[in-house]
Amino acid sequence: MASKTAATIRSDGGVHADQSVASKNKGSPTCGDVAKPSCEHRYDYELVGYDALPAFLKHDEFMLDHYRSEWPVKQAILSAFTLHNETINVWTHLIGFFMFLALTMSVSSAEHGRVARWPFYACLCGAMFCLLMSSGCHLLACHSERATYVLLRLDYAGITSLIVTSFYPVVYYTFLCDPFSRTLYLGFITICGAAAVAVSLLPVFQAPELRWTRAALFACMGASGIVPIVHKMLVFSARPEAVLTTGYEVVMGVFYLAGVLVYATRVPERFMPGMFDLVGHSHQLFHLLVIAGAYAHYHAGLVYLSWRDRDQC
Repeated sequence: MASKTAATIRSDGGVHADQSVASKNKGSPTCGDVAKPSCEHRYDYELVGYDALPAFLKHDEFMLDHYRSEWPVKQAILSAFTLHNETINVWTHLIGFFMFLALTMSVSSAEHGRVARWPFYACLCGAMFCLLMSSGCHLLACHSERATYVLLRLDYAGITSLIVTSFYPVVYYTFLCDPFSRTLYLGFITICGAAAVAVSLLPVFQAPELRWTRAALFACMGASGIVPIVHKMLVFSARPEAVLTTGYEVVMGVFYLAGVLVYATRVPERFMPGMFDLVGHSHQLFHLLVIAGAYAHYHAGLVYLSWRDRDQC
């Protein structure tokens, strides 16, 4: 009896260990309350509301619920197969990545033509890099502040690569017989892309209040492509290939511009906060518009290859 009493009394005089444990576990299940497997493997990572998020995860105040906050990497990866406010963001660009991978393999397996293929492959690889980095960012950024910082930089680098490499087929194949213009345009957009990546490394670049600044930076990079396209039409306006590729590029530009505007204005969740947390919010629409724009540009690339395989310098 004495040994039992001694085992249940703390040496400092009087609080029972059973009482201490009960106090510590108050409000949470114990192994006696739940099945044993649940105690050995925790899968009860709960989604939280916007107000419960740490500052580094607060990006859109109009999305009110269904957030993952500071989850372990394993649980963050497994969350790709559960429903939260990033699920569709993850899968839209992951599916887009595999779609462009299949398109790339299809082009590479076809009969090689007379003109160099590297600008077209660079464009496809830029799109795939963008889509994969975006998907990974949306899946894993919830892990920690450091993960968010690194993954957002990779995401910005992916967007930059999409924009920069989309210039390569336009410029290379249009000005195949004009080395000066070709080098000038390719050099300019490549330098702009490197500068954009450098600016995105600044910690302040990811601040929510700079959403319009980020949108404007990427929009201006894309808009600079108007110059070589106008140049193309001035020189090759009589060529049906030039007209057709310009049509595809206009469609691409419309999709990308619409995506930028949706991203920056946070429509539609701005008008009905909480209504589009899971499906239909602005970033999901942005993802779909990016894929549509890249796919339009892919068709322009096929026309360029066909044109220059027939007509070289």
